[in-house]
Amino acid sequence: MTAESLQDNPPNPLLDFSGLPRFDVLAATDVQPAISELLGRQRALIERLTSDGVAATWNDFAAPLSDGFEQLARAWGTVGHVHAVNDVREWRDAYNAMLPEVSRFYAEVGQNLGLFEKYKAIAGSEEYAQLTPARRRIIDQEIRDFRLSGAELSEESKPRFRAISEELAQLSAKFAENLLDATNAYTELVTDEAELAGLPDDVRQAAFAAAERDGETGWKFTLHMPSYLPVLQYADSRRLRSSMYRAYATRAAEFGAAELDNTPLIFRILELRREQAQLLGYRNYAEVSLVPKMAESVPQVLGFLRNLAVKARPFAERDVADLRAFARDELALEMMEAWDVAYVSEKLLQARYAFSEQEVKQYFTEDKVLSGLFAVIEQLFGVRLKADTAPVWHEDVRFFRIEGTGGELIGQFYLDLYARETKRGGAWMDEAIGRRKLAYSASGVPDIQKPVAYLNCNFSRPVGEKGGVARPATFTHDEVITLFHETGHGLHHLLTRVDDLGVAGIHGVEWDAVELPSQFMENYCWDWSVLQRMTAHIDTGEPLPRTLFEKMLAARNFLSGMQTLRQVEFALFDLLLHSDFDPIGEHSVLELLADVRREVAVLVPPEWHRFPNSFSHIFAGGYGAGYYSYKWAEVLSADCYGAFEESGSPFDRTTGQRFLEEILSVGGSRPALASFRAFRGRDPEVDALLRHSGMIAARA
Repeated sequence: MTAESLQDNPPNPLLDFSGLPRFDVLAATDVQPAISELLGRQRALIERLTSDGVAATWNDFAAPLSDGFEQLARAWGTVGHVHAVNDVREWRDAYNAMLPEVSRFYAEVGQNLGLFEKYKAIAGSEEYAQLTPARRRIIDQEIRDFRLSGAELSEESKPRFRAISEELAQLSAKFAENLLDATNAYTELVTDEAELAGLPDDVRQAAFAAAERDGETGWKFTLHMPSYLPVLQYADSRRLRSSMYRAYATRAAEFGAAELDNTPLIFRILELRREQAQLLGYRNYAEVSLVPKMAESVPQVLGFLRNLAVKARPFAERDVADLRAFARDELALEMMEAWDVAYVSEKLLQARYAFSEQEVKQYFTEDKVLSGLFAVIEQLFGVRLKADTAPVWHEDVRFFRIEGTGGELIGQFYLDLYARETKRGGAWMDEAIGRRKLAYSASGVPDIQKPVAYLNCNFSRPVGEKGGVARPATFTHDEVITLFHETGHGLHHLLTRVDDLGVAGIHGVEWDAVELPSQFMENYCWDWSVLQRMTAHIDTGEPLPRTLFEKMLAARNFLSGMQTLRQVEFALFDLLLHSDFDPIGEHSVLELLADVRREVAVLVPPEWHRFPNSFSHIFAGGYGAGYYSYKWAEVLSADCYGAFEESGSPFDRTTGQRFLEEILSVGGSRPALASFRAFRGRDPEVDALLRHSGMIAARA
């Protein structure tokens, strides 16, 4: 091929695995040819590795199979990431065009008896006992996953199982797209400035700029969190709060565009999950979901959630009584409606603790928060974080590297902080590149592929300027907690020392334990020594005053009982939806939710609220029959942080190194309970969670 033809046909960036993703040249038109080629490569690899001439050993079979599949996972992961953070029409079309092909391929792989038999042969061989514990765990998990993918089904049942897997992947993608489109479809244009009473200045400025960008006069509000939440929390206009609340609560439901209604998708997803579980010989999807998790059974999880609800209820009932009394006596709201709750909560917070969330927000400026976060990581784990450069998908994105004390590269990560209309809501961490051993150099030192992560949030971008200089973004304390949370996930991925991809970082970690590092990191958002160095007032540059911190600390468990029951409500609904509930029966999804609320809720939304239609965690985010994981893992994380409390310092170096060595670095190379026991020296106890939530007294 000539140099001229190479210029006319540049290599496809999705097929370049020599380094970081090439977001600077990546186009939607690259997706189909690259993914099609990789699917062909993997099929050829499978054919070769399942032949009789390839021995069922780690080096001959398992390792090359993992290496080959890693390329497809990386390329498709890049496509999925761009679809999530830049969901424009061409990328949505490119993703959805290949989604059935990719889903079909993985469904076929999961039922490939040739692959399954080779893994079973390794497990039954003399070599198995000689493998490292990490590699034995990979083999065991592969065999388990083949069984869960229908490898042992009859030949008559396998096509149906594969068809279900493909359809479920498409339905989940459509659910998320409908939710994003329904969120973007609604705007509230305010033309009467009086309706802005109570709203913070930065929220007003952002709304004015949004209207101006669209050529409109007034203030434009949307259902994206940086716009929606401040309206519910601060706007004195009850009409505005009510209008925004109803629009948010009825997204992707029958009240809007029919093509964006997620109701039929919910029904179909539940029906297909149930059918697939029964094909595997389980009674319901919840039983299948729990097979690879820490929890042993549906009754065990239900008991955990209901026990937590019993402990939280007295506190939740007191919370609601306080809100209603304050709304009536101080705000002249005889009946506190759902759209009043956030507003009344903020007013009560200010009255009871003499500060507001908006006051605190002025101290959490972006660069100061990042430097404080990085300092926590460096002090805890003996690493260094530095700014780095890489091609990115949007000008807002920043890139960093983690180095060891000797300057050696440990990992890198992208940070995409701000909300955009083309970006899915919420916050999440995802993998760009996983850690694995590539080969040995001439000196005998292994060549290691370093891990790379995506950290994504939906915070408000900087607004306005002062003295001709753009003002920095400011974050609420809740947003700072979210950033620490997602960074905890990132550290789990980045600080692994496991060299086998299948159990490196978050790979192979039980889903109900994967939140441990993320929730653990949240504790540092409440430490005075941390907040001193991660705050600087946007106008004065002064750090957070100790008096204001003490008020925040006193309010830490404000409404914690109510918030705990809310999480239990979501988790119970999810688990019951995927266990006892019959999607083709007479009992509707909304009726089940009403039953759950009658059991555990202390605040019940209006009957027109369509919460399931936006519950993307369980219908589009991998948490189906697993939403309980947040509370389950919070027991683990609170107990782990308890070890630091017992040491006398949240930065005790010995304890920090043990957390790194026994929790973060081992990834999924051993069961999560074994890692917890190695760090804590015992089984988990719920007391630390209850104490941190203010539901039992602190120890003397």
